[in-house]
Amino acid sequence: MARESTVTAAPPTRLRRVGGRGPWPQWVPRAMLPVALAVWLVSLRRVQLERMGDLGLLQVLPVWFWVAVALLTLGFVAALRDLRVGKGWLAGYLLALVMMIHATPSLLYPALRYSWAWKHIAVLDAMLRHNGTVPNAQGLDIYNQWPGFFQINALLLRVTGMHSALGYAAWAPVFFNVLLLGPLLLLYRSVSSDRRVVWGGVWIFYSASWVGQDYFAPQAFAFLLYASLLAVLIRRLHEPGVHGWPPGRLLMLLLIEFAIASSHQLTPLMLISALLMLALPRRNRRTVLPLLAGAVGFTVLWDATVARPYLSANLHDLLHALTSPDANVLSGLAGLGAAAPGQVLVAWVDRGMSAALFALAAVAYWRRPWTRRTGVPLLALSPLPLLVANNYGGEMIFRAYLFSLPATAFLTAALLFAPSERPRLRAVVVTGLLGTLLVGLFFGYYSKESMNWFSTDEVAAVRTTIDRAPPGSRIVSVTGDLPGADLHYDEHSRVVFSQDTLAERRALLVDPTSAILHAQVGANGPTYLVLTRAQAAECYLTGTLPADTVARLRAAADALPALTPVYRGPDAVVYQYVATTGTP
Repeated sequence: MARESTVTAAPPTRLRRVGGRGPWPQWVPRAMLPVALAVWLVSLRRVQLERMGDLGLLQVLPVWFWVAVALLTLGFVAALRDLRVGKGWLAGYLLALVMMIHATPSLLYPALRYSWAWKHIAVLDAMLRHNGTVPNAQGLDIYNQWPGFFQINALLLRVTGMHSALGYAAWAPVFFNVLLLGPLLLLYRSVSSDRRVVWGGVWIFYSASWVGQDYFAPQAFAFLLYASLLAVLIRRLHEPGVHGWPPGRLLMLLLIEFAIASSHQLTPLMLISALLMLALPRRNRRTVLPLLAGAVGFTVLWDATVARPYLSANLHDLLHALTSPDANVLSGLAGLGAAAPGQVLVAWVDRGMSAALFALAAVAYWRRPWTRRTGVPLLALSPLPLLVANNYGGEMIFRAYLFSLPATAFLTAALLFAPSERPRLRAVVVTGLLGTLLVGLFFGYYSKESMNWFSTDEVAAVRTTIDRAPPGSRIVSVTGDLPGADLHYDEHSRVVFSQDTLAERRALLVDPTSAILHAQVGANGPTYLVLTRAQAAECYLTGTLPADTVARLRAAADALPALTPVYRGPDAVVYQYVATTGTP
């Protein structure tokens, strides 16, 4: 029977080492890792990205890719059970899992993935050009008020002499997930010495992290800091006979809190909520309260000074959200009616996997009493107050899942990897569950890739537009799914039809010609209409506009004498508005 771990000041007891030799030669789990990696790399040679549909990469990845994932999973379970296989091999399996999940798009795509990553590249470029705050930032002014992530990258570019983050931004998901390995291991080792629970918990975390907030973004950076701080804190709470902090370590943690408060608007609130939960047991307070005071102080100070313009402009919406907890919880679960059939399936798969993980964590709390005194269940519950308080643009339920995942993954591992009288049957069941989690992850993480990837033709079309457009120009598109259209956003204005009111979108569908001509009214320079394959994919996948909207606008634009094509390729076309007699 496993011994219990505790969060009191007394010397913590640890879970005993369990396991032994597996029913296979020692070389088997060691051989499966390089074999799985080789099969994975070979499988990526002839992937036809243009054939992606409403299930994204799932439709075009070859059978050998899935064989590689299966081999990796089987090898990991075998290595985890066999004490002859060292921790270095377990780390290798986890790093290989990160590579298979997150490096696959980077290796396959000819350009940076995801339009929001391109947007953040544009923000960083603008801050470099202006040496700080970007004037006339329009809808991107929020980044002026939480600039920490961008300023750190600006410093990196200046030190290295690089001109743009495009050279490394494509590898941000790999980078952030690899760095998360350290905090997760520290957190899990602080409450358990059972290597199956520790390493299995990290595998479950990576296998269930489908939300996709690990790209080149402030959220990924802030979440890494959040996980690191909590890992150090939980470790401190489990050190026997220790209270409070050495001055040097406390200063380091306060600097982490300041970096979080200056980089992202949501993560400081998640951190405060987690620290409040950990401060509930009286025995923890001498250690937790200094960090809680720092997190509250930095957040209030930042929001009252640098971020005050944003908070003042959105105060009404924030107060309204506090009075609508039911709408906040459900906001991320609505709007599937117009989505592509595959996306409806994906949404239900992701919801089912998320609910299953929380259910397994709840069962672990009941069946593994030792977990109740670790502080981990408190971390699992800590995002819930914010889930009720605000909808965060319809994403709060997904962010709450993300911030609870380090805790729910550990609790699930504590349930699945407990000692069993029938270890072989348990290994089969666990392998099946780990494989099921990975299937759910790939559905959530890869299913929108037909709109997230950009061809070289699309990148060239937008680059042509930006190079041609003088200050004061306007860039018009159906959706915001463009690679780099926000470059020089301080000099150009944008019109995105999918972001218009419902009445305006209906008018667009009734009379595309009038909508195109109206979009250039009031521009202080040339107007460019950019239509691309990715925008059409977004319309189809999300249902924000009918799937044929891009094609209809292209037909209308071709018939307008006032629009002249300045770029035309297989995946993109760019029109420039040229005023003629009798045109508005």
